[in-house]
Order: sequence, then C-alpha cells, then structure tokens
Amino acid sequence: WLAELKNQLVETKPGLYSLKSNDNKTLFMLTVEVVSIYKQGDKVRRVHNLIFFPNFKAVDRLIAALEARGANLKADGRPIMGIPCPELLKLCKEANEAIEVVPAHAWTPHFGVFGSLSGFDSIEEAYGDMAKYIFAFETGLSSDPKMNWQISKLDKYSLISNSDAHSLRKLGREANVFEVEPNNLSYQQIIKVIKQKKPKQFLQTIEFFPEEGKYHLDGHRDHQYSCLPKETKRLKGICPLCGKQLLRGVMHRIDDLGDRAYGFIPEKSIPFISTIPLEEIIAETLGVGVTSKKVIEKYEQIVSQVSEFSVLLDMPKQEIILLAGPEIAESVFRVRENKVTINPGYDGVFGKINIYSDEERI
Repeated sequence: WLAELKNQLVETKPGLYSLKSNDNKTLFMLTVEVVSIYKQGDKVRRVHNLIFFPNFKAVDRLIAALEARGANLKADGRPIMGIPCPELLKLCKEANEAIEVVPAHAWTPHFGVFGSLSGFDSIEEAYGDMAKYIFAFETGLSSDPKMNWQISKLDKYSLISNSDAHSLRKLGREANVFEVEPNNLSYQQIIKVIKQKKPKQFLQTIEFFPEEGKYHLDGHRDHQYSCLPKETKRLKGICPLCGKQLLRGVMHRIDDLGDRAYGFIPEKSIPFISTIPLEEIIAETLGVGVTSKKVIEKYEQIVSQVSEFSVLLDMPKQEIILLAGPEIAESVFRVRENKVTINPGYDGVFGKINIYSDEERI
C-alpha cells in the first residue's frame, strides 16, 4: 500500500497530497493506525495509536526504526507491535520531530487508551515522560465531546473525530471541520489548528450519536443484556443471566473518571454536531436494511448530485424534498433536531436507531 501511495500521490500543499490523476480538490494527509500490546504493571495493555506524518521521508524513517525494533509491519494493515506507547512516541519523534501521535478511539474497552479492559486512567500513566507530546485524542463512536467534558483533566486536549477506512462507505461518518485559508493550508497548519483549538479555525466536530456506538453501555452480547453503570455496580459486574463478567462500556469508564456533571461545557471547547450516516437514514425511512438495493440506489442518486454532508447538515428542507422526496427530507430534519430514539449499543453490538415510532409506521 505504501508503494501504491507513493505511485499515485503528488505533494500539492506542504505535507498534503492529491491524486496525480484528479483535479486536486481532495487532499490527503499521511496517517496510519498501529497497535501496541505489552505488559505494564499487573496488566496487559492494548492500545491503538494514530500516527500523522509530514512526508514520505518521515514514513520511511519510522518504518526503518520500527523494523529495527522487531516490529512486523507486513502482517496486517493495522500492524501489531510489542512496543510500549512511550517508546513508540520516542521512536516517532526521533524519526522526525513533526510526526505526531494521537490515541485512537480512546474509550474502546479492548483497544482504547482509557479502555476498561486494557487501558489506563490518564495520558500520563500511558505515555510516561512522552505524555507532553500528546495534544489530542479521538473520542470514538461510543462517546462524544459532551461526555468527555465531564473529566476536567482532559480539558487541555483537543477532541477529534475521525473515520477509519474499514470501507469506502465508513469514510466521513465522523469528521473534523476546519476553516483554513487555501494559501495557508499544509500539514503543519492542520496540526496547529488542532493544537490551538481556536473556534474560528477549528469550527466543530461531526459525531455519531454515542448511543449508536457499539461500546456505549455495559453488557453481555451472548445474552443480549445491557445496562447502565449504576446497575452494573449493583450487580457487582456480573451478568444476571449467566454469571459471567459484563463488559464495561464507555459510559462506565467516563463515570469512573469524571469529576463534573453531564452537561458541563469547558471554557475552551470546540462545538460538535451529532448526525447519522445518510444510508442509515434512508434505510430507516424506507423500513429496509441498510445494504438493500433500494437504499444503495437512492443513496447513489442523491450523492451523485450533492455531498452527503450538505444533505445531513445544511441543505434547506425544500431542496432535499426536490432531491430525495418528502419522507427522506423529514427524516433528515428529525435527525438534525435530535428527534430520534436509540437503543444503545453494548459489548460489540451497534445501537439501533429509530427515527419513527411503530405507531407512525402503521
């Protein structure tokens, strides 16, 4: 894949690339996600980290350093390494000072830096004397900024929302919105905007409704059981249906570490907006599965004329009616107004969105 990138991309702005074959409207930043699995204290730690690169030379230097350390980078698209987080960060900075590391989906139980199964209680505990280089982390699908604002020690970090490339249709389901003058656009400028958290440049993040994420509540998938943290504590963490351990979700971890009431807004906070991917809105409107032919055809018809974000976030209702029909327009506006109900996700099960009640469907 690295050879493919080098072959297909050309540097259009400092540290930003575009396809040689297109009109340069879409720019790419060089990033990767890696896994560190190692023992610290009495616990095996499993942490996913994002690495941002200023250029291909920096990529090559880090690859050489990681392979010299024994990492097998060819085994997986998201390579697994036995390199602790502080050492990984040190290797990155030695390869190129402009390389940045950001904890990925920080609250995911299995592989988040704050995850209930293998994570830590603070960035300092996870990254040691290299923690000073961490300036942001991903909130992930199962939490949003409002949940993270309950923890005062996280105020100094920027909260970002990214979409990992599981498939083309997953791209953009979460995103960051920046306002940067075209002449100033560069890798370094994007990093600066994230670090400084200036609301005129870092406008907002686009988020999943956290309840839709698959680790929001505590629960046990095998028995389709889920519950709030308060109930988990009453049950002493045990599934009442089978006696096995419940998986503690993101809400539980934030509840453990939080020192503020839900709804508190820190002084230097970036706004966010919650939305649902357009395909899911179409599927819920039509009452069919998200992968059905009817949904795919309708989705392709819409996005061939206008961007998905435009439909979801700012297109007037009358224009959506003309483009997609009154039913989908109504659904989009219900989502914009947060008039949805969601059965929250737990233990790897995505939450189920309902835009319409059963009575409305009759």
